[in-house]
Amino acid sequence: MIKRNSGILLHITSLPGREGIGTMGKNAFAWIDFLRETSQQLWQILPLGPVAYGNCPYQCYSAFAGNPLLIDLHQLGEEGVLEKTDLQNIPRFDIRQVDFGKVTRWKMPLLKKAFLGFRDDERKRYEGEYARFCDEHNWWLADYALFMAIREALEGQPWNNWPEGIKRREPAAMNRYREELGDTVAFHYFLQFFFFRQWYALREYARQNGVTIIGDVPLYVAGNSVDVWANTGIFLLDRDLNPLKVAGVPPDYFSTTGQLWGSPVYDWESLRRQEYHWWLARIHFNLRMFDQVRIDHFRGLEAFWSVPVGEETAIHGEWVTAKGSEMLEILRKQLGSFPLIAEDLGTITPEVEQLRDRFNMPGMKVLQFAFNSDEANEHLPHNFPVNAVVYTGTHDNDTAWGWLHAAPEKEKKFAMKYLKNYPWRPVWGLIEMAWASVACKAVTPLQDLLELGAESRMNIPGIAQGNWGWRFRWDQIRGKHRRFLREITGKYNRTA
Repeated sequence: MIKRNSGILLHITSLPGREGIGTMGKNAFAWIDFLRETSQQLWQILPLGPVAYGNCPYQCYSAFAGNPLLIDLHQLGEEGVLEKTDLQNIPRFDIRQVDFGKVTRWKMPLLKKAFLGFRDDERKRYEGEYARFCDEHNWWLADYALFMAIREALEGQPWNNWPEGIKRREPAAMNRYREELGDTVAFHYFLQFFFFRQWYALREYARQNGVTIIGDVPLYVAGNSVDVWANTGIFLLDRDLNPLKVAGVPPDYFSTTGQLWGSPVYDWESLRRQEYHWWLARIHFNLRMFDQVRIDHFRGLEAFWSVPVGEETAIHGEWVTAKGSEMLEILRKQLGSFPLIAEDLGTITPEVEQLRDRFNMPGMKVLQFAFNSDEANEHLPHNFPVNAVVYTGTHDNDTAWGWLHAAPEKEKKFAMKYLKNYPWRPVWGLIEMAWASVACKAVTPLQDLLELGAESRMNIPGIAQGNWGWRFRWDQIRGKHRRFLREITGKYNRTA
């Protein structure tokens, strides 16, 4: 029998706190307490990597590293890595939105100060732990730390514009930059050590409280990332190491011109020759970080939308067959169990469905997509399979309240036909509809539980700036929200 459970979608950056951005500090632990107290067993988050352009967690400098801005400085103060006086004059930050630039300008100098203390005085306290961390993670961390150090030294230039020797990772150039930038390289080791130290403490607390954390793995990586620089052979690049084709999706629900992500596409033949080593390492790594993992844009493992470099939109692309089935078959033999969720939204073919079902991966159903056609719509609960994860909306959707108010009249009438028992609280009606469904997992963004409007939306696909900043406040969560969650979770047998 498939276990029924439920939970909340909330990225760590959206947590409250004094540091201008959600962190892995006391508010993250308090969030787990909230989930336990309301009988929720799932906490779904977005990717945790160091964000690049636009602060998008799906465009990071590394597929393995953590975002240093999520490190909690107050924990460093409590451990003595920072002086408590360093945190006495915290700037006034917006409690509703993350100002990523302001947070970075305040936080990074303090992290550098913490590093100097760690290097000169404090390292002995962590010596064994730090050595084990470096030994365990050096297979990705050495390249990442060097990449970030070079990037800073060259004032943020993309790696394919670096001097030829280091661009092509010639041994002499690699050694010279490692030596010249040794302090900066060590700083990035320090950041990752404390990121993962705090992350695993938080994850252990979640486990102790019966909370499963669902992570998120983007199918693609950013072109300006250590992943491409260190693994040029597994991407379709020209002789100058520039992308030949870039990734995206054709026009769909989210955008009439499609989405042009700009990430280089994989060379699946090369991946095959390497026995999919990079992809397998990536999934194994994420399954150590999280209890379950959602594969974003899962359909790209069957076939991907390939757009020639230079196109301004994603309209003029083509579908190209991938070899994800071979990679997943190897992974299944290695794992035994298969704790992956397939993000199977958008243009889905029978071949994609067969790939998902071959590995018994739950797909996604989104109630905001349920009312734009008729009673046969696959996103309506009476059409769900059991092996599915139902959402009221995702990080790419408007909030449920915003969607209901902006929906075409026909769609809105169809939705309210299903929500007639909730004429005054239709968003809670959607949540209860998700919890009541046969889908094994039900998840709602916190914005929907709080019945917030479009101003609280997390992301608008296709718009590069101004996203990802929403934060909540503890005073927004009231007794009625707690009671509602506990009631529907018990009522629909999602407490198992």
